[in-house]
Amino acid sequence: MKSTPPATTAAKPNPSPSPSPSATMVKNGEISLSEIETWVFDLDNTLYSGVHGLFDQIDVRMQSYVADFLGLSPDEAKKVQKKYFREFGTTLRGMMVNHAMEAEPFLEYVHQIDVSIIPPDSALKGALGKLPGKKIIFTNASRDHANRVLARLGIEDHFGGIFDIKDGGFVPKPDPAKYRELADAFNFDPKNAIMVEDIARNLHPAKEMGMATLWVRTQADCAVCQEEPTGDFVDFETDDLTGWLAARLR
Repeated sequence: MKSTPPATTAAKPNPSPSPSPSATMVKNGEISLSEIETWVFDLDNTLYSGVHGLFDQIDVRMQSYVADFLGLSPDEAKKVQKKYFREFGTTLRGMMVNHAMEAEPFLEYVHQIDVSIIPPDSALKGALGKLPGKKIIFTNASRDHANRVLARLGIEDHFGGIFDIKDGGFVPKPDPAKYRELADAFNFDPKNAIMVEDIARNLHPAKEMGMATLWVRTQADCAVCQEEPTGDFVDFETDDLTGWLAARLR
């Protein structure tokens, strides 16, 4: 059955007069799914809606860990946490660089959350099942966390692999080197791939490599996530990933 794109979905054609590296996929503001060989998905607040508040649990636990580790009040720890997230891509990276904190205990602690607050998503499962090519998770979180979330959503069988923060040597997106490592690890051509992400700035290195890009606007309480992109590196945006995919599976 044919469907029309959601009203909240906006396509952004490449304004450049010369063809971009992903021009084979981006045509007059539309994307040819049949030409995509690899789908790269972020995890948190991308594959599930931020309205459920799942990442809020992680946020609170990060604040608690930082407070205990540095001997700060909750309010002071929150300022440090947010500062490092903005400057380093993750709070973890900032704590490792500035305070020699070990990564593994932090990741284990902050991901001890209740994933049952997000519902299984049969519609997303159906859409993913119809997508051509392979599908990969690229996350600044841990592999264990990714597996728990994917299982809760009921979509774990649709992904051929996960590239987590440990795979990247605990250096997070948007470090460009991690995107190259991702492509090498899964042996795909960026020019035949698309990246889907809720933080717009994390799409910039993907676009520089030749990927098409889709920004999923989140309802999560996250200032960095809600920042508008500065530049022409976002090809498409939507606040309804499943609807966006379904509208193109015609």
